[in-house]
Amino acid sequence: MEQLRSQARAARRRVILPESADPRVRAAARQLVAEGLAEVWLVASSECAPGSAEGVRVLAAGDEEFRWRCVEQLHENRRLRGLSREAAAEAVSDPLLWAALLVRLGIVDAAVAGSLSTTAAVIRAGLYGLGTPPGRKLVSSFFLMELAQGRSVAFADCGVVPDPDSEQLAEIALSTAENFQRLAGESPRVAMLSFSTRGSAEHPRVDKVRAATARVRQLAPHLAVDGELQFDAAFDPGVGARKAPGSPVAGQANVFVFPDLDSGNIGYKIAQRIGGATAIGPLVQGLRRPMMDLSRGCSVQDIVDVAVVASCLAAADDRD
Repeated sequence: MEQLRSQARAARRRVILPESADPRVRAAARQLVAEGLAEVWLVASSECAPGSAEGVRVLAAGDEEFRWRCVEQLHENRRLRGLSREAAAEAVSDPLLWAALLVRLGIVDAAVAGSLSTTAAVIRAGLYGLGTPPGRKLVSSFFLMELAQGRSVAFADCGVVPDPDSEQLAEIALSTAENFQRLAGESPRVAMLSFSTRGSAEHPRVDKVRAATARVRQLAPHLAVDGELQFDAAFDPGVGARKAPGSPVAGQANVFVFPDLDSGNIGYKIAQRIGGATAIGPLVQGLRRPMMDLSRGCSVQDIVDVAVVASCLAAADDRD
C-alpha cells in the first residue's frame, strides 16, 4: 500500500465518492485530500450540501453543469435496450449511476461506492454507466492480498461471479493477471486452483479448470499459467516441486484463480482472519474504467485504500 500511495500522490487522479450520506465516506474524503492521494468529488446528500469544502468538490446528482452530457451518454449506452431520453434524464438522479457516467465522460477518473449500497447496485450502475471494454464482457473482482510474510498476491474471484464456466474462469484469470501486474509491478504467475493437481483426481469440476487453463494459454500464450493445481502446490515451492515438477508456476504463483465464489470468498477470509493477511478489495474489474465496490462493513481506511487503488488503475489506463 505504501508503494500504491506514492503512485496515487504522483497521479493525483479525480475520484468520486457518491455516498456522502455516510460519515465514513466524508471522513475518507478528508483523509484522501489531506494526504494528497487524490482530488475528491462527492455527490451531495442531506448531510453534505453542494459546494466545495476542505478541498472536496460536492456535486448535486443531476448538476446542470454536467446533466445533459450524462443524459446523452446514458441514452447512447442503453438506447439499443429501449431506454428513452426521458427515462435517461430521470435515471441520472441516482448517485451511483451519476458517478459512473461522470467517469465514462472523463470528468472524473474513477468511482468508489458500496458503503451504503449492495454490490449488485454498484455493478449495475457500472454496467449501465460505463459498460465493458472491447473484447471483455464479464465483470468480476479480485482481492490484493498483503501476506504476513510481506508478499503480495491476488485472489480471484472472491466477490462477484458465483459459478463461472470455463470461458468465464479464463477471463477472470486474464483480467486479474493484468491488474496484478499494473498494481504490484510484478510479472503474473497464474495458478488455476482445484482440489486436483495435474490429474490427481477426475471430476467435472476439475475438467472445468483444465478447460479454463487451456483457454488462457490460447488467448495469452506468453502468460505464465498452470492448472489444475491445488493451493499448496501453487504456493509452496517444496510441495510444487513434488506435485508439479517442471511447472512454470507451481510454488511461485502470485495470482490465484479460484474455481468458484464459494472457495474464493472462503479462501480470502481464511487468509485474512487466520493467516494475518491484509485484504484490499473487492476490486471490481471488467468495466471500461475503474468503479470500485466496498463492503458495507468497511472502515474509513478501507475506503481510502480502495480509492488509492482506483486512482492507480485509472493512471495505468491512461498510460495504456
